[in-house]
Amino acid sequence: MKVRPSALIWRQYNNQTEVLLMRYSYGGQDVFALPGGNPDRGEILPETIIREIREELGVSVDLGEMILAGEMLLSERSDDVLHVVFAARNLKGEPTLNSAETTALNLVWIPVSDLDKLNLYPNIGAKLQPWFNSATYLGYVGRIEQKYFG
Repeated sequence: MKVRPSALIWRQYNNQTEVLLMRYSYGGQDVFALPGGNPDRGEILPETIIREIREELGVSVDLGEMILAGEMLLSERSDDVLHVVFAARNLKGEPTLNSAETTALNLVWIPVSDLDKLNLYPNIGAKLQPWFNSATYLGYVGRIEQKYFG
């Protein structure tokens, strides 16, 4: 099983909360993902996220609490993945996509209210939305049902 840590980065804009997502295109569909990536050998998850955000977006954040963890069981197509999402606060700098470090097409700020309407990888938009009202640890959410984009 692979592990993919990611960061939930948000801002207040025009009286609404928006989340920073990376936009990809798979199978002719827009697919969105939280910034993050794969750990290097010997790297702990918070270090991975901080490195990936610096390399891919050119910014830094203060990494906070773990918000949730959940598994995508995709054995028929590829390795299973444990997704772990951390809160990221105090964004320093303006995120700019570094195409040498990612295959993402661009960065977008999406209202929290729209997270459950997107092709999100992992498919946790509906799980994240309540966090913005309570800011409590969601814990282990079990299996994440994921549409295949290919």
